[in-house]
Parts: sequence; structure tokens; C-alpha cells
Amino acid sequence: MSSRNWLFALVLLVATLLVYQPAWNGRPIWDDEIHITTPELRSSHGLTRIWTDPAAAPQYYPLLHTIFWVEYKLWDGWPLPYHLVTILLHATLALLLFQILRRLNVPVAWLGAAIFALHPVHVESVAWLSEVKNTLSGALAAAATLAYLKYDKDRQLTAYFLAFALFVAGLMTKTAIVTLPIVLLIVFWWKRGKLAWERDFKPLVPFFGVAIVAGIVTVWVEQKFCVEHGETFDFSLVDRLLIAGRLFWFYLGKLFWPTDLTIIYPRWQISESVWWQYLFPIAALALLVGLWIARRKSRGALAAMLCFAAMLFPVLGFFNLSYFMSCPPPGHQFAIFRADHFQYLADTAVITLIACGAGWFWARMQTRHRLLFSIGVVAVLGLLASLTWAQSRNYRDTESCFRDVISKNLNSATAHNNLGNALLRKGSTDEAIAHFEKTLEIEPNYQFGQYNLGAALVQKGDVAAAIPHLKSALATNPNHSKAYYSLATALAQRGQMDQAIEYYNRALKLEPDFPDAHTNLANLLLEKGETEAALAHYRTALALQPDNPGAHYNLAVGLVRKGEVESAIAELRIALQLDPAYPDAEPLLRDLLARKTQP
Repeated sequence: MSSRNWLFALVLLVATLLVYQPAWNGRPIWDDEIHITTPELRSSHGLTRIWTDPAAAPQYYPLLHTIFWVEYKLWDGWPLPYHLVTILLHATLALLLFQILRRLNVPVAWLGAAIFALHPVHVESVAWLSEVKNTLSGALAAAATLAYLKYDKDRQLTAYFLAFALFVAGLMTKTAIVTLPIVLLIVFWWKRGKLAWERDFKPLVPFFGVAIVAGIVTVWVEQKFCVEHGETFDFSLVDRLLIAGRLFWFYLGKLFWPTDLTIIYPRWQISESVWWQYLFPIAALALLVGLWIARRKSRGALAAMLCFAAMLFPVLGFFNLSYFMSCPPPGHQFAIFRADHFQYLADTAVITLIACGAGWFWARMQTRHRLLFSIGVVAVLGLLASLTWAQSRNYRDTESCFRDVISKNLNSATAHNNLGNALLRKGSTDEAIAHFEKTLEIEPNYQFGQYNLGAALVQKGDVAAAIPHLKSALATNPNHSKAYYSLATALAQRGQMDQAIEYYNRALKLEPDFPDAHTNLANLLLEKGETEAALAHYRTALALQPDNPGAHYNLAVGLVRKGEVESAIAELRIALQLDPAYPDAEPLLRDLLARKTQP
């Protein structure tokens, strides 16, 4: 690249980093914690499972979760480097887009790259940790495209195999890039006006082959392991055409008018009996027909819209995706269908068209008007950057994220539930309970609503109100270990010790590595005089959390009850080494040492 292009690359990289600064230290939200390598996958055996067990990780993207695995080894749960990696991948994709547009002789290629890097509709893909699969697969797909364009120019096999390897790697990161071979064919048609079997189709046959296999595997895994309990996707073909038409215009609209962006949009109701819903697919078809008729003058607009539609196709409603979040019957025709991260790669096609249009206007513009046009372009980029900066602030933490959702989508049961959990963790129990109650008001059968409300009421001390909710949660899901734990805690507070012990045991049967359940059960057993049984559970809790001062203190209390003073003293000393200010540990240690000195 020339020095001018290197300077542009540096400026774009710095600008991208700065507009995402509010999200640099953003804590995990929603499903991030199950993506950042869960404890059972952190070993070498876990790494093997990532590749061999489709149910090991949230989605079967083995390369993605291998990278998460490596990242966890490098920086544990520190969010900053995770975010910087994602932001840098986004900037890399923008710069690869710049190179691709230059290779295709698109005028004002820099503008296309800048719009892509700074557009606020891409914040969800960049600021949400889980969506690194978008930025990574996108960068790999763009690199594959660049390599394949080189192969198409000089037919060097090295470039061909590099493109194929990058494409396969991208598919193992996220299969949203399956339509890349189709996009390449559209691009070649745009440039040449016609396609030839030997030159254009035949080399892409292996690409189509692996794309089809990856698509089948993803659909199978999505349906078998990812669809949540109670979700239904029984939409007819007509429904799906209505959905696709509406989504086409929704995503196109968000690109040109990016307002009210949110991580959870309000549900749509799809109905074959509502006439105006047919206008969306009809208008989309009319647009494509019109562009087809106009192709003799210019193929660019048609090619861009075909690429846009092709890259969106996997998420236009023709395939069932758990992110659609349908309602259980009788409201199963309501679903979300859309998410900003679904349009991430498809936007490159329309942005390319915008860059082409800007270049066309610039070339035909009188010299005295070009300064004004340039100021307008810079102002638009500045506006996009400011909107991106503001939007990325919503990804600082769970509370910020879901307060933003509720401000734009008041009737999102998921948002109220997730905000309630965040508030409960920070101690705002009453406000959390209000949001859990709102969750159940909106969606009485919400899977986690009854449990979360019951657990919050237990934390508040209102066990009488909590017990019915917890029992309701267990009636829906009798394998909910935490519901048994919370119910046991509520019953213990009411003095129903035998029932509490029974439910703690049920929780541990379902989740043997549940330290709090072991500890609470041990406390009750100790109170009943079953010291040996209590000590066994204290020791198990300590084995699960060896660096927890509370676990050492609890074991010390049990040992004192048994009369093993020396062992209790040793445990208390460890507890104080871990936390010199741990409550009650120092007074108990002084008391035990004083006993030893007494004659």
C-alpha cells in the first residue's frame, strides 16, 4: 500500500478504537459468561470436547471456542483484552473491505471502509463479547475474498488454497458466511456482465460443498441443542415470506436511519390475514425487478442488493433460529426475528453501493461544490461515530444494557428478567423484585421468572411469598437445582429443618459441585447434632472452593463442635491468611488459643 493508504489505515484503526472506548471495560452481559469458556471446558480435555462434542459449547463453532479457550488462558476473565480483540477484528474487517473495494476498482473505497467501521448498527457485533464470532468470521471471509480475487486474476493455486482454508476457518467460527460463494458469483457477474462455467462456477464448487455441509450441521445443532424449552417455530411458507420481506426492509432501514437500536427488539406478530404485511415482500420483489430492468445501464445497484439479500438469507426466517424467541402457544406467531448482529456482513454490499454513488457524484460535480460535498461526508462520518460511541455505552454492563432495552421495548420479559438479576447481584432487592414481577406480568410462563422472583423474595426474607413461586418453578422444571436450593433456604428460615435438608440433598443430587448447598446443608446437620455428616459437606465445600476463607471458617466451626481444636485452629489461620478481616474468625481463634493455655 502507498503511504497515503497506510495513513488512512492508521487513522481508521485509531478512530474505531476511540468510538468503542465506552465498551473497552464492558463486563459480560447476557450469555457472555457461557461463551468465555465455562469451567468444565478449561482443561485440555475441555479443548478436545470443543471439537468433538457439538453440545459442549453454546454453539458448535469449534474454532471460535478454541480462541475463547486460548483467550481465557491468556487473561482469564479480564474483559478489556476480550473487547480490544473484537474491536481490532472489526477494524481489520473494515480495512480488508477497503482492499477488496480497491481491487474491484470501486471509487472512494476509503469511504466504504470508514462507514462500515463507524456505523452504529454494528455496535452489537463489536461491543457484545459473544459476537466476536461475527467480527472474526467476517475478517476471515473478507481475507478469503481478497485471496480469491487474486486467484481469479492470475489463477495461482496458492491464492486459491489460501482462500479455501480461510473460508473453512470462517465457517468454523460462524456459518453466517456460507453465502460467500454466491456473493463472489454476483461480484463476477457485476464486473463481467456474464458468468462462465470453467472460469467462474467450477472453481467455487468446493466452496459450495463445504458451505452446504456447514449449513446442515449448524441447522441440526441449532434445533437439537440450542432451541430453548417452549420455543416454537411452526411458521408456514407464506409466514416466512412475509417475515423475509419485512426483515429485508428493516435491515435496510436501520442502515440508513440507525435509531432506537437495541439488543432485544419488540416482537412482531406475523399473520397471513393482515394485508399490509404483504407489502414488504412485494416491495422487495419490485425493487429487485426494477433494478434488473435497469441493469443495462448499470449492474451495480442490482448486484449490491442481490449480495445484501444473499448474505441476509440465512437469517430471513426460512430457517429456525433460537434467537427468534417465539412465544409458546397460543402466542407462537409472535417472535423477535431480528437482531443488529444479523446484518453485520450484509451491510458491506449496501455500503459499497453508497461509496460507488459518492464517487459517481464526486466525478460529475463541479469543482466549487466538492468542498461542500467533502464537508458533508465528514459530517456524516462524525455523526455515525458519535452515535456509535453513545450506543457502545449500553454495553458497559448488564444493567446499562437492559435498562436501554426497556426504554425502547417496555414489554420485553427477557429484559426485565435480566435487569432484575443484575439488580439483585448489586443488592437492590426491592427493585429487582419489581422487575421479576413485571416479567411474569408480561409472560406468565417465562421459564426463569418464577424461580428468579422466588429467589429474590428469599433474599429479602419474605419466605412465605417466595415458597409458592419456587414450587411453581419446580413444577415446570423438576431438575432445577438452584430452585431446590432456594426452596430449602426458605424452609430452613421457617424452621422446617427436615424438609430443608431434603431439598438441599435434591439440589446436590442434581448438582454435586454446588458449594453453597453443601455449606447450608452442613449447617443444618450440625444444628441437628449430625457432626460427622456436617463435616463431610464442609470438606466438600472447601475442596470446591479452597481459596474461600468462609469455607475454612465453616469447617473450623464444625471441627470445634467435634472437639478437634488443633485442626480448627489450623483452618482459622488459613481463613485469616486469605482474608485478615474475615468476620468472627479472629475472635474464635483467640478463644481457642486461650483454651489451650488454660490448665
